[in-house]
Amino acid sequence: MLGGRLRRRPDRQPPRPLPDAAGIRAAARRDGFAHVPVTRLAFDSACQTLRPQPVLDAVLAHDRDGGACGGRVQYEAGRRVDDEIAAVRRAVLDAFALSSRRYACAFTANTTAGLNALLHQLPPGRFARVITTHTEHNAVFLSTMTFARRAGIPRLVVDRASDGSPVIGDTDLSDALLVVSAMDNVDGTFTSGLAELVERAHRRGGVVIVDAAQAAPHALSRLRGVGADAFCFSAHKMYGPTLGLVVATSALLDALEPMFLGGGQVARVGEDDYELLPDLHTRLEPGSLPGSAIIGFGAALRWFVPQLPAIEADERALAERLAAGLERMPNLTVESPAPSAVMSVRPHRVDAHRLAVFLSRAGVEVRSGHFCAHHWLAGRRGLPPLVRFSLGAHNTPDDVDAALAVLEPMLRGL
Repeated sequence: MLGGRLRRRPDRQPPRPLPDAAGIRAAARRDGFAHVPVTRLAFDSACQTLRPQPVLDAVLAHDRDGGACGGRVQYEAGRRVDDEIAAVRRAVLDAFALSSRRYACAFTANTTAGLNALLHQLPPGRFARVITTHTEHNAVFLSTMTFARRAGIPRLVVDRASDGSPVIGDTDLSDALLVVSAMDNVDGTFTSGLAELVERAHRRGGVVIVDAAQAAPHALSRLRGVGADAFCFSAHKMYGPTLGLVVATSALLDALEPMFLGGGQVARVGEDDYELLPDLHTRLEPGSLPGSAIIGFGAALRWFVPQLPAIEADERALAERLAAGLERMPNLTVESPAPSAVMSVRPHRVDAHRLAVFLSRAGVEVRSGHFCAHHWLAGRRGLPPLVRFSLGAHNTPDDVDAALAVLEPMLRGL
């Protein structure tokens, strides 16, 4: 059963045999992924999604025909880059259904860089405590740890309920900084009650920063209406090039005390002082921006957002299919409590890394390890490395069936 609590019952009917991978003919992939071979069974979208053709075309066009310096020049090619980057900022806010009057979009290297850039430039005296959960990705877990040390304030690490909601209870949220993920990096559980938690924290003068790295590609519709002070996520998990993004309130960005400064952030520089630009997104953008990646992500949004309802529905159906197949596997415990686009399993009698190698040799790409949740999986639960299947918009039902057909005889042979 899902969640790893129950295994097969003796009275259960024998499962229907899984299909033979060699006999599977893959259905056509979603529009945009015709370039992905039907023989490639890629299940690591939680790390990086494959790029659809419009994104590849946009990056190539920029690098071939543009490649100009943005933000610093007056010639036409450079001004065109500025206009395209500004359009991507607007498209990001639109995708999250956020107003440009209250929020701004900044570009970073990745989600981890965005979280650290926010936390380590916040004024230390602003907060009374920092709160996070035991299940967080290292990007949140480590940055909150170091922020609390630097600020000299207590750090409270709480559990999560079965629905993914942080167990806050009567915890004092007065002037608290809460940093939590919207979707679990290991088992795909969405954080229930996130909007209510944000409202509760705001009533007490608190600030909420959301790690949306998994939720943005897999549950964007559920993030809309969550009035967090900041969302940090990655374009490369959302069908774009390698890039991080921070969508934050103007109030939060204006409160930062910039430690990383350079070109593109200052309006004036004297011998011993400087004046920052009024554009608040520049607080997180020292130096030149990765124009090619940003423009590529703009193409990803134009491809992804109009298809959002269909992609989310297809992922739910694929997750059900994958979960049903994994549940009936021998010598395997499913660690995810419910079907999700991100699902982790614990193999018996074989090391997860070794199993991932076997799967790779058979053409199935999965992640193995603790998935940057070392404290939660190894420290709190004492689990060995796991194997993670994560779905993307390129996946088809035949991909799932083929992967299961490869996995079952491996597990039966243990």
